[in-house]
Amino acid sequence: MAKEYLTVRELAGPLMLVENVEEVTFGELVEIELSDKTVRRGRVLDINERQALVQIFEGTSGIKTEQTKVKFLGKGQEIGVSNDMLGRIFDGAGKPVDDGPEIIPEKRLNINGNPINPYARDYPNEFIQTGISTIDGLNPLVRGQKLPIFSGSGLPHARLAAQIARQSDVISGESNFAVVFGAMGITFEEANFFISDFRETGAMERTVLFVNLADDPPVERIAVPRLASTVAEYLAFELDMHILVILTDMTNYCEAVREVSAARKEVPGRRGYPGYMYTDLSQIYERAGRLKECEGSITQFPILTMPEDDKTHPIPDLTGYITEGQIILSRTLHGEGIYPPVDVLPSLSRLKDKGIGEGKTRADHADVMNQLYAAYSRGKNAQELATVLGESALNEADQRYVKFAESFEENYIQQGESENRTIEDTLRIGWETLGILPKQELKRIHDEYIDQYYEAEQE
Repeated sequence: MAKEYLTVRELAGPLMLVENVEEVTFGELVEIELSDKTVRRGRVLDINERQALVQIFEGTSGIKTEQTKVKFLGKGQEIGVSNDMLGRIFDGAGKPVDDGPEIIPEKRLNINGNPINPYARDYPNEFIQTGISTIDGLNPLVRGQKLPIFSGSGLPHARLAAQIARQSDVISGESNFAVVFGAMGITFEEANFFISDFRETGAMERTVLFVNLADDPPVERIAVPRLASTVAEYLAFELDMHILVILTDMTNYCEAVREVSAARKEVPGRRGYPGYMYTDLSQIYERAGRLKECEGSITQFPILTMPEDDKTHPIPDLTGYITEGQIILSRTLHGEGIYPPVDVLPSLSRLKDKGIGEGKTRADHADVMNQLYAAYSRGKNAQELATVLGESALNEADQRYVKFAESFEENYIQQGESENRTIEDTLRIGWETLGILPKQELKRIHDEYIDQYYEAEQE
C-alpha cells in the first residue's frame, strides 16, 4: 500500500528531501500533492538511511515544505507499450500529445530496462540503407550498430535526422521496419518541423515520436531516451521488428544530467559533468543490438551537438568510446552550401566491413569505398598545397586529384534533402567520380571490378 508523508525538509532545484521514510526503493515513483491540491510527479533518486531524495519532473517552484504530501507508489517509472504506438506522438513522460486516443497497453515495462547479456548478443552484419551516399557508401550502417552523428550549433543535423528517419530501410524489402524518434530539449519550431515532415512524407505511420521541448521540465529529458529504448525493445524483441532509434540532441540530455548532479551537490568531473557520465551514457547506448534466436533488432543513431565544435568535449569524447564510429558534420562544407555536410575523412563506421559485399550490397562496394576515401584524401591534401604554393606548383596528377575532390563534393557528398539514393545509385555515382582518374590510379580496386564497371560508367 502506498504511504503518505508530510516530512518534506528541503528543496533544491528539481530535488526534494523527504525524511523518516520506510521501505522506499531507488527509482520508485512519487506523487506530490501541493497545498492547492495539484499533483506533481517524481521519482526517488537516492536513499540514505531514512531519507529519500526525490527528483520532481515538473520542478519545485511553488512548493511549500510544510503543506506538501508525498506519496511513494511502490513501483518504478513505467510505460504502457503496444503495437498501436506506431504513428503516435508522446511527451517526455510517455503521454500521448497528438489528440489521439489513449494507448491500451499490451503490457507495462520499466523504462530503465535490463542490460543485454553479452553472451546473448548476436553480431551486427546486415546493411541498413539510409539513402544518403556519404553514409551508405563510405560509412555503412549495420543492423544492431550504434553510429552517432557529431554536429555543431547551426548545422543541419535536424534535417539530416528527419531524412534518415523517413528514408531508412532494409534492402531485403522486409516490411517490419520502424523508427523510434526521441527528441530532447528541442524548440517548438524543430518539433513542428519533425512532425510536419513525417506526416507529409508518410513516415509517421511507421514512427513512434517522443518530444521534450526546451521549456518542458529538464528532468523529463533524462527519461526520453529510456522511454524510446523501452518501446524499441518491445517492438524489436517481442514483435520481431527492425527498429532504428534516433536520439537528438544528446547534448541536451547530458546538460540535464549535469543540472541534476549539481542540485545533488555531487563532486563534478570534467567540465562540471558528473563522474558517472560514461556509465550513464553506456546504459542508453548499450540497449541497441541484436539477440541470438531473435528476429528483431535495434539500431541506434544518437545525434549530439559538440559545444564549440570541440571533439574532445566530454560528451562526444565519451560517446566515441561507447559507440561503433561517428559521422561528423563539417562547418566548412555547410558554408559552401553542400548538404549533407558530412566530413568524410574523420568519419568512421567501425562495423562497415560486416554489412557490405556480395549478397549484402554489391561485391565491389568495399573496393570503391576504399578508393574513394584514398582519392579524396589525396585531393584535399593537394588543395591545401595549392592554397599555400599556388596551383602552378601542382603536377598533372595532383591537379587531377584536385578536380576529383571538387567533383566528389559536388556530386557524391551533395544530394537533395528529399533525394533517396539506393546503394546502386551511390556506387554508380562513385564510379562516375572515379572516372576522373586514370585506371592506373585505381590501386585499391581489383582488376575484375575495373573491367566490369569503370568503362561502363564512362559511356
